[in-house]
Amino acid sequence: MAKQKKGGAAGSVIPSVSEGPGREGSRNAPLPPRSLAHARDDRARRSTRLLLILSVVALLLLAGWLAFPKTKIAARFHSTQPDVILVTIDTLRADSVGFAGNTRVKTPFLDELARDGRVFTNAHAHNVVTLASHTNILTGLYPYQHGVRDNSGFKLAPSQKTIAHWMREKGYATGAFVGAFPLDSRFGLGREFDVYDDRYHEASRPMDFAVDERRASEVLAAARKWYDTVAEKKKFLWIHLYDPHAPYSPPPPFDEQFRDNPYLGEISYTDSELEKFLRPILAARPDTMVIITADHGESLGEHGEMTHGLFAYEATLKVPMLVYEKGDVAPSKDDRLARHVDIVPTILARVGIEKPKELSGTSLLADRGADDSYFESLSTFLNRGWAPITGVIQQQKKFIDVPVPELYHLASDPKETRNVYADDRRASNALRTLLTAMAPDRTDVVPSAVSKEERAKLLALGYITGASGKKSNFTAADDPKNLVAIDRKMHDVVASYEEGNVPKALQVAQEVVRERPDMANAYDMLAFLLQQSERLPDAARVLRDAYARGLRDDQMQMRLGMILTEMGNAPEAIDVLRPFVDREDPDVLNAYGLALAGAGRASEAYQIFDRISTIDPTNAKSLQNYGVVALQNNDVTAAREHLLRALDLNSNLPITLNTLAVIYAREGQYQSAIPMWSKAISLDRRQYDAMYNLALVAGQQHQWEVCVKALNQFIGNAPPERYARDIEKARAMRTEAARRMSQERRGP
Repeated sequence: MAKQKKGGAAGSVIPSVSEGPGREGSRNAPLPPRSLAHARDDRARRSTRLLLILSVVALLLLAGWLAFPKTKIAARFHSTQPDVILVTIDTLRADSVGFAGNTRVKTPFLDELARDGRVFTNAHAHNVVTLASHTNILTGLYPYQHGVRDNSGFKLAPSQKTIAHWMREKGYATGAFVGAFPLDSRFGLGREFDVYDDRYHEASRPMDFAVDERRASEVLAAARKWYDTVAEKKKFLWIHLYDPHAPYSPPPPFDEQFRDNPYLGEISYTDSELEKFLRPILAARPDTMVIITADHGESLGEHGEMTHGLFAYEATLKVPMLVYEKGDVAPSKDDRLARHVDIVPTILARVGIEKPKELSGTSLLADRGADDSYFESLSTFLNRGWAPITGVIQQQKKFIDVPVPELYHLASDPKETRNVYADDRRASNALRTLLTAMAPDRTDVVPSAVSKEERAKLLALGYITGASGKKSNFTAADDPKNLVAIDRKMHDVVASYEEGNVPKALQVAQEVVRERPDMANAYDMLAFLLQQSERLPDAARVLRDAYARGLRDDQMQMRLGMILTEMGNAPEAIDVLRPFVDREDPDVLNAYGLALAGAGRASEAYQIFDRISTIDPTNAKSLQNYGVVALQNNDVTAAREHLLRALDLNSNLPITLNTLAVIYAREGQYQSAIPMWSKAISLDRRQYDAMYNLALVAGQQHQWEVCVKALNQFIGNAPPERYARDIEKARAMRTEAARRMSQERRGP
């Protein structure tokens, strides 16, 4: 949409400036005079991972508990109902900590707890992705019991209880503090906690997808604040630390110390932050039980898998686990089979709550340990249509049920290099029978629809989600270990895109579609990349091609509706999205609200945005969208209110910054508007309207260098098919601005 000038040379007066929801709205929607053009929003943005910066005053106030090197962990007295702290460290391999024999990593605090507590050297997860694994940990149920099987498309049912339920009944204050999007409260884990703090940084930069996470320092600072507010109560506290998850980027000084192994640098950093938090608590409250484990490990190239979520080998299934309680848990190493489903029974037994009959686990501190452990990896089955992976471990023998079945003797082959399925048929048959008795038909697992925004956030974290065609019979061609090359290509797509190499990402994605035309996830990823490249008609065409192949499902239909919203086809977008508005998915509702606004139904759009805020009070995008639509309808007061509230939740939202800057510029507050536009552009190189607006206002203020820089950015980045007339004007403005700048430098 061309910007209108009121006459004069470039920068002589303020033409009408522009803003807009970009990808969240329609460039064709009717707007009032001097209204705002639609900038392109970022659907997949990655927030900068910041360390918590404490003020000098805060340091003085907290010095008592931060001075941990001089504080010994006190000898404890026995308590029948101690405080309980559960720490889950994301993506922590069993062999990546010092107490497991790793001499390269620096985990002195975890090593100290391990030395004085009970370490379980044969501990296993049941899933190899974050949400499903944490659901196992918090419910004490296997995945086939509670129904959460992957990071996307699943939500814990209200009928399922977590450990918070029983602890609250016992009179405990319950708090949870999580580090990243896969554990967002929308997925159901926070329902029974008094406080469920998931205020990670909402994504802001599109070229990094959307890594919604926060550093351990921030998670622990929030947890400490809550802990102090319930100081006189019994407390159950769950802390989730996400730092070791890819991409590995440890903060100083660990980045330099572990330049050759940033994964271990992340773990070392996490240990140092955990010590700052836990040591003073254990010194002040010796009646505290601490349980530490990981949700899953990290493959780091073993078996051809770079990260996790593909296979269920020991690199990702085996986890560290320890229980610390000074004076109550004798220091020891326990080589019995330990499982995530045993954690809830351990806590319940310690505080005097009878274990519910539906729980499969047993207390880790009981005399008799577990006999067997179920596990699964269903992500590629659910998202790509590959063969599902399920299995069972019993007496150090591990059976993996795939089209080319596998059996490993873990005691003699811990790296799983020798498949003895054919050689040990007795064990193979016995474990297959056991697995069949334990778990129902895995092919009946059906996820719910996943929104475009949710998919983008998970994609940033390495979880490549999407739809899969319904399939129940699998051959060796569907076995994930025979599809490692395809998996690598899909991860190459993500890596190329994050590096800014969009052409390469598109090329590889197209190769994947050609090689696996039956894999809906391949079409899904290609459509996503085309969408990110502003090739919206092509993205819609790819999705419709998938539909023609019989791969259509709710998830892809939702994504098509969002694309139609971005294309400005509001009526069709409303029709496509309407069936999903009852699912309380904030991302779908945001797209639906913008489609309503694009159709001129602003009052209905406001109701949708308000509904999102009720569902998710920390959803900054709904406030942003409300503000944008309000300004489009000349309600400046409501626009300002909602935009400022959005920035309170996330100060790095480019569209919010651009829109609020427009308000300031209209009011003559140019010195407030200019830095906001500059920040919006630094966050999103596709904020073309912010570039144009910045150039106009900077020119009026005779800030010629800022003006010329913004014009260069606009001319070099704005797509000609949408901004041809504006680019032509910008070139003329640049010539005039350069002349003015040269003239002022020469002086009178």
